[in-house]
Amino acid sequence: MKIYIMTDLECAAGVLNFQEWTGPGKPYYDLARKFLTLEVNAAVDGFFEGGATEILVADGHGPGGVNIELLDPRVDYLRGWGAGYPLCLDTSFDAVAWVGQHAKAGTEYGHLAHTQGTGYLDLSVNGVSIGEFGQVAMCASELGVRSIFGSGDAAFTAEAQALAPGIETAAVKWGVKPGTGDDLTREEYARFTASARHMHPIRARRVIREGALRAVRRAGTEDFGIIPLKPPFEKVTIMRPEEGRPYKTISRVSHPTSVIGVMNAHGKAEPLFE
Repeated sequence: MKIYIMTDLECAAGVLNFQEWTGPGKPYYDLARKFLTLEVNAAVDGFFEGGATEILVADGHGPGGVNIELLDPRVDYLRGWGAGYPLCLDTSFDAVAWVGQHAKAGTEYGHLAHTQGTGYLDLSVNGVSIGEFGQVAMCASELGVRSIFGSGDAAFTAEAQALAPGIETAAVKWGVKPGTGDDLTREEYARFTASARHMHPIRARRVIREGALRAVRRAGTEDFGIIPLKPPFEKVTIMRPEEGRPYKTISRVSHPTSVIGVMNAHGKAEPLFE
């Protein structure tokens, strides 16, 4: 079984906030990359034990989240996407998995929840609100590649289970703040979504390894992980107000046959007055 692992940094256990942990120059950025990479290695170990034959690890965090020196040497590492979605995922893969994944923008009790960045209020396809997980999972489904596993915060795992029923998940942190934060600026929202209870990183790795092992074993005997898709496709994006633009904006794009096509389409932003 050939597996593609999409990674993100924010929802590895122990990564606490945007301000100090998630980018170059921040005091705990290197530690965050270590935490994520060791979680990836735990998933990789579980997948190989369960029968995986080849694994590609895609580094999906903006400035980079994987420490390649610490990465399990049995895998290949991917950074950069070429032509956009499906982010170098193709039909040669049997399954796709996520490690360190956060929930979509505005998710109650999400930790560091966002979509692409904290400027997004919502992104939807055919009326279904999705985040970064959903964008890749829908593209994978169009290709016939199954979504079998995801780890991150509990809000993300609930989101993944709702969109891709049957997916195996592992929660390693729990957001503790209610509310969506939709009325906040992007800076205020970044602080708003930073409260969480974390599993100890060592224990989190054990939970991830066990979940990955279950997922790959189930994938050998059970039919799950393909999201039903019905064309045509419309993508709607709503952005927060920001300095110099004190109103929300909305853009709409469509594609007659392909969810991958609509993910790569960009529309003109227009004011959204509610």
